Amino acid sequence: MSTELSSPASLLDPSIWDSCRFDGAWHPSETVRPVVEPATGAVLAHAAVATPSDIAGAASAAAAAQPAWAATPFHVRAAVLRRAGDLFEAHAAEIHEWLTRESGAVPMKAGFETHVAAAECHEAAALASSPIGEVIPSESPRLSMVRRVPVGVVGVIAPFNAPLILGIRSVAAALALGNAVVLKPDPRTAVCGGVAMARVFEEAGLPAGLLHLVPGGPDVGEAIVTDPNVRVVSFTGSTRAGRAVAEAGGRLLKRVHLELGGNSALLVLDDADVEAAASAAAFGSFFHQGQICMTVGRHLVHERLHDAFVAALTAKAEAMTVGNPFTDKVDLGPVIDASQREKIHALVTAGGQVTTGGTYEDLFYRPTVLTSVDSGTPAWREEVFGPVAPVRTFASEDEAVHLAAASEYGLSLGIVTADVMKGLDLAERIPTGIVHVNDQTVGDEAHAPFGGVRASGTGARFGGRAANTEAFTETRWITAQSHPGPYPW
Repeated sequence: MSTELSSPASLLDPSIWDSCRFDGAWHPSETVRPVVEPATGAVLAHAAVATPSDIAGAASAAAAAQPAWAATPFHVRAAVLRRAGDLFEAHAAEIHEWLTRESGAVPMKAGFETHVAAAECHEAAALASSPIGEVIPSESPRLSMVRRVPVGVVGVIAPFNAPLILGIRSVAAALALGNAVVLKPDPRTAVCGGVAMARVFEEAGLPAGLLHLVPGGPDVGEAIVTDPNVRVVSFTGSTRAGRAVAEAGGRLLKRVHLELGGNSALLVLDDADVEAAASAAAFGSFFHQGQICMTVGRHLVHERLHDAFVAALTAKAEAMTVGNPFTDKVDLGPVIDASQREKIHALVTAGGQVTTGGTYEDLFYRPTVLTSVDSGTPAWREEVFGPVAPVRTFASEDEAVHLAAASEYGLSLGIVTADVMKGLDLAERIPTGIVHVNDQTVGDEAHAPFGGVRASGTGARFGGRAANTEAFTETRWITAQSHPGPYPW
């Protein structure tokens, strides 16, 4: 086991990983892969990876441990979640270093992840004591109740781009509601998206067997979806992969919660402040190198403001620094790997006029502004997942609504206008799961429902008591009466 980290931390010191099973059915030293720093290509450590054959044992062990956890008093479960939230805060500096070096996050992005992770745990702690049912009327003289019960084992499959947030939001809620979890982070972010969570919950006192860490590729994800002990799957990733997960789960009549891709629009109306709109647009398109599902992928600007907006956005992009976020103060870090960089560049060069950017060095892609795009331009039509801002005009609000809605995706929407009520009215006409008036499209709060429509997913399956309870419990009807009633036979 090797590491080049500047100061091994007590929570995520690689030297202790070999002695930690993280409650899994396999030992981390059996199969490992290098943990690579995208900014430099350096190997930071080695982390375990799972194979499909590991999943049956992990899911079986989770199923065996879950009933006792479900029977554990709610306040005990809540205490574990509260301690986990406190640990994310206490060890934020350690986790930030891994988020920066392993996922390429700038410090602001790393801080956002640990903040949300702690909040998710604290919100989940409150979820443990939420009402779990209701009393309903009955035609017979009896007590009739509806109760929410844990599903059993939840499979959580999370991606590389926001590895901590996109795993913990399902893991924390599922555990709080009495379930066990099999967690598969992307192997490219196995530490900040997996080991960090496993170690936090281990230190928080989560009983053994309830959280199984199985980093791996698509074959491991498929094994989780098809395992008979896994009853609900929470998947975050690309729309293409999500369709495959939904198809596999559907054949087995499993509930599958999908949070998928996006190509979110930012509408800049003719009464908007151009400088404020460009600032929001730059954050929405370039934050974390554009590797966020909610990223602004389409900038729709009223024709009267177009030239001024493009000039302002171009100036902001040109002023941004790109480099190693661990060693330098930069605005953008590296994209995750070469294949992602090549996808971004292919879309940028497939159409449109580049006003700035469109170049890269190693995995550092310059923030890019594209104009002269239309509905057929690949960078406008598709999810780029890179720091690219395509801009086009509209002449009327009806046209803006039409262009914003003309996408297979429906995750987030931003509208910049001096007339807030007009913004809310326009939002009613554009199908998305999230709307922000006078803000860009990227945002996440642990207590708020999160999810998209159309090709962006199956609706709000995360965040808030109602969404999380619906996602990770089953509904049971229960009746009780003093004695059996009379029957004709």
